[in-house]
Amino acid sequence: MNNQQLLSNYYKQHRDEIVSFIAVRTTNVGQAQDMVQDIFLRLLDGRRLITEQTLPSLVYTMARHAIADYYRRRCVFEEYEHYIQQSAIGGQRSEDSVESIISARQLMERMERSLARLPQACCDIYRLHIYDGMKVSEIAQQLSIPYKQVENRLGQARKAVRQQLRICV
Repeated sequence: MNNQQLLSNYYKQHRDEIVSFIAVRTTNVGQAQDMVQDIFLRLLDGRRLITEQTLPSLVYTMARHAIADYYRRRCVFEEYEHYIQQSAIGGQRSEDSVESIISARQLMERMERSLARLPQACCDIYRLHIYDGMKVSEIAQQLSIPYKQVENRLGQARKAVRQQLRICV
């Protein structure tokens, strides 16, 4: 049995179990379903030798890592959100005035506008890197394009976003 068949069978038999495992820890069923799909897509794209004995451990290890990444990103987001809220209410008035604080939503809109001006490939790579936390090598492997090309496109996207954010900050 090849890797694809093995993964397919395991996915069909244990998908709900793994979704439950993640959903209990993240309290978000939709997010858990996305994480499970992402885990199996990574396994399908990978070049690892997978056996029936190693697959369950590998899947649950990847699930635990996905949960840790989820909370790491959530923690950063909540810290930033807390800072914005405290500044907006005037909790910490230093050199920054309330008027100069830009909400996270406005920053996201600016960033998305600057990405919209770029080629779609640059936008996709930037989103994979920023939102999904993927490394350049992982993106290159997933999209089946050379590492240097991913690096170049990510650099273009970063430059455009930086220019746009400098204007508003």
